[in-house]
Amino acid sequence: MNRSDFPLLGKYPGLIYLDSACTSLKPEQVIEAEASYYRKLGGCAGRSSHSLGRKTNEKLEQSRERIAGFVNAEPEGMVWTRNTTEALNLLAGSFDFSERKKVVTTVMEHHAVLLPFMRLRDRGVIELEVLGCDEEGRIVSEKWEQSVDKDTALVVTNSGNNTTGHRQDVAALSRLAHDNGALICVDGAQGVAHHRTDFRKEGCDFLCFSAHKMLGPTGIGAFAAKKDLLEKMQPFIVGGGIVKTLNLENADYMQGHSRFEAGIQDYAGIIGFAAACDYLDSLGMENVEEHERKLARELVEQLRNAGAEIYGGFSESSAALCSFNFKNGKPHDVALMLDKQGVALRSGFFCAQPAMEAMGAKQGAVRASGYVYNSVEEIKKFGEKLEHISALYQ
Repeated sequence: MNRSDFPLLGKYPGLIYLDSACTSLKPEQVIEAEASYYRKLGGCAGRSSHSLGRKTNEKLEQSRERIAGFVNAEPEGMVWTRNTTEALNLLAGSFDFSERKKVVTTVMEHHAVLLPFMRLRDRGVIELEVLGCDEEGRIVSEKWEQSVDKDTALVVTNSGNNTTGHRQDVAALSRLAHDNGALICVDGAQGVAHHRTDFRKEGCDFLCFSAHKMLGPTGIGAFAAKKDLLEKMQPFIVGGGIVKTLNLENADYMQGHSRFEAGIQDYAGIIGFAAACDYLDSLGMENVEEHERKLARELVEQLRNAGAEIYGGFSESSAALCSFNFKNGKPHDVALMLDKQGVALRSGFFCAQPAMEAMGAKQGAVRASGYVYNSVEEIKKFGEKLEHISALYQ
């Protein structure tokens, strides 16, 4: 893992960046790829017939194939979105609930999962069942098996949790959903960045993820769907570029991803997104996973040595992410003290208030999350700072 690829770490050489679950740092290769659109292309894809427009369109379709390939999804079923949140809203707003109305999800989801489907529930469109968790934030398989039935239209859950770092067995949940005639949507915001994701092998019907969590630009994400399912969905946002013909009585919408990509897209961000996939593949996702396991073990050890309460426990499949508190300490105070000592992390509920409260963190927590540019030595330094802070609350 080459830290010199990340300009921000060069600008702030003493920084210990442990906020990657919020957003990752960007390597020079991604920054340059994003800038290349403005420097070398600059055209309007899918619209302008001049050479710059054609070159831009070609580059974007290459990027679509690259990003789809990274998760082994169909390029024809991949829709550009601003982020995972928009992708989840696209699904909620476009899915046909006329035959089945039940949606099953869990208390451990991000607000981006809960809010779109809570709104549909409140409007009387769906019936929403939210599964509870155990004290470590895990959803036992029996709860899934009891809840997913022949009335279920959709199962929605994460592949990596943003409060505990736990991974879900997506393949098993896909089988359960499909055995009952239901579909599954995976929130991959915290999964795709940290372990190899295989859309087809894991049996996904829909997958939502963001570039900025995986070394890519902000403001660009993807909604990956099976092409035949995408064809059955109605456009979520309408506007230019999604119709074949239009008169004042009728709109003839395009097929595939094009009908969901109204307006000019983030061309530079898409190119940067593909470059992030290239960068992660150059590292090897198996190496990323192994590196994070080392970080996770050290992170848990340092937190325990400092007397912190860790939410969610730890397993060998966990990402390098821990939410924690000190007894009598306020999360925001702890985060600010660490910031003054050169450690960047997050405090609060992490856009997952029901999850944190379900694990007993009624006032929120502090979250440390590492990634490919962090080292075990950094985590040890972080631990030294934690011990000094812990002493204040004894």
